[in-house]
Amino acid sequence: MTKAQPSTEQPPASGKPAVGEPAAPAQGEKPVQGEAPTDPNAAPILDSQKDAKRPGKDGKQPAQQGGSDQGAAPAPAAVAKGPPPADDKAAQEAIKPEKIVPVTDEKGKRLDKAPDVQAKERPQGADVKTEGDRLIIQFNNQTIVESNETPRLDRGAKDVYYEELPRGRTRETIVRDNGNQIVTIRNSNGDVIQRSRITPDGREYVLSYVDEHYYQDVHDWRDPGDDLPPMQLTIPSDQYILDSESVQDQGDYYTFLEQPPVEKVQRLYSVVEVKRSARVRDIARRVDLDTLNFESGSASISDSEVKKLQGVADAMNRLLKKNPAETFLIEGHTDAVGSENANLALSDRRAEAVAEALTSAFGIPPENLTTQGYGKRYLKVNTTGPERQNRRVAIRRITPLVAPVASAN
Repeated sequence: MTKAQPSTEQPPASGKPAVGEPAAPAQGEKPVQGEAPTDPNAAPILDSQKDAKRPGKDGKQPAQQGGSDQGAAPAPAAVAKGPPPADDKAAQEAIKPEKIVPVTDEKGKRLDKAPDVQAKERPQGADVKTEGDRLIIQFNNQTIVESNETPRLDRGAKDVYYEELPRGRTRETIVRDNGNQIVTIRNSNGDVIQRSRITPDGREYVLSYVDEHYYQDVHDWRDPGDDLPPMQLTIPSDQYILDSESVQDQGDYYTFLEQPPVEKVQRLYSVVEVKRSARVRDIARRVDLDTLNFESGSASISDSEVKKLQGVADAMNRLLKKNPAETFLIEGHTDAVGSENANLALSDRRAEAVAEALTSAFGIPPENLTTQGYGKRYLKVNTTGPERQNRRVAIRRITPLVAPVASAN
C-alpha cells in the first residue's frame, strides 16, 4: 500500500462528484475522428483530439514540434482506412523487418557502480523543475513528468550489474531469483533502446526495441505522431475504450486487451515516444479503470481497491503466458483542480501505485509494465471542477508499438 501524497485536487463541497458523465454512443453509432458529440461535457475520445483542441501559450494552436534547422516535417504517412488489423502481425505489416541482435551480443566492460541514467541532455529550450521525487520538463508548449523506474524494476533482485558498451551506451542486467535476467541497453543520453528478458534456458524475449538513429539529436524532440495523419476511428467507441464499470464478465478484460491496434503501425517506437505522443498512443486501445477510486489529492490504494484489479490482472497474466514479451502502459490522470505540476506528479504516483499493486498482489513482472502520469491534460469529463471520473488510471497494451511480433529468439 502506498502512502498518501499532499493534496492538490480538492473534493467538491457537497462531497459528490461533479456531473458530466460522457453519454454512451447509440447502438451502432460510430464516432467521427474520436469525437464524443452528444454530451457537451464529454471530452473527445482520443487523446490526440484533446491535444488538437488545446491552444498554445500564446492562445493559438501549437505548431508542430521540431526544430526549424531540421527542415520541413515529412508528409504524414499513409495509414490505410477501414477496419482495424486482424492481429498484431497484420498491424506490423508496414514495418520493415528489423535485424535485432541479441541484447548480450556485444562485449561490455564491467562498471563499479550504476551509471547516471538521468538524461544528460534535454530538448532545446526545455525548463526542468522538481516536484517532490519527480522531474517536470516543459518545452514546446507541453509539460511532461519523469520518474525513475529503477527501484520498481530491481526490487528484490538477486543481483544487478552494469557494463559500458561502445558509443557511450550502457547495459544493465537484473538477475532475479527465478533465474530470469532483465537486460536493458541505454544510449549515451540514457534512453532505453532495447530491453529483453532472458530465461534460464537461454531464450530471449524482446520487450522493447527502437532503432538508435532516432536518438542521434535530442536538442529538438519531434513528436513522431506529427508524421501521421489525424486518427479516424472506424469502430464504435466501446470497442476502443473499455470502461471497468461496464464489465459484466471478468473475461471481458482479456477479450479486449488481446485485440490488435486500431490501425497499422508505421515503425517501432521507443516506450518514451509512446508515452509522450498522444497520436502514437492512440493507436492502442484503452481500458479505463473507472471503478478504482482515488481520494482527492491521493495516490494511495487501499486493500479493497487493489481487489478491483483482479480482473484486469488475470487478463494480463493470461496474455503473458501466450507472449511473455507483452508491455502494458499504465496511465495516471487527475481532475482539473490544482496546479499543473502538482497534478502531473500526483498522476504519475497513481500510475506507479497501480503498477506496484499489479506486481506485488498479482505477480505481473515489473518489466512488463511502464508508467506515465498525464495530470489534468487528458480529462475524460470537460470540467474545471472536482470530478471522480477524471481521477483515474488507464491501461493500454502497447506491445505492437514497441516490439516486433516475433520477439522470441
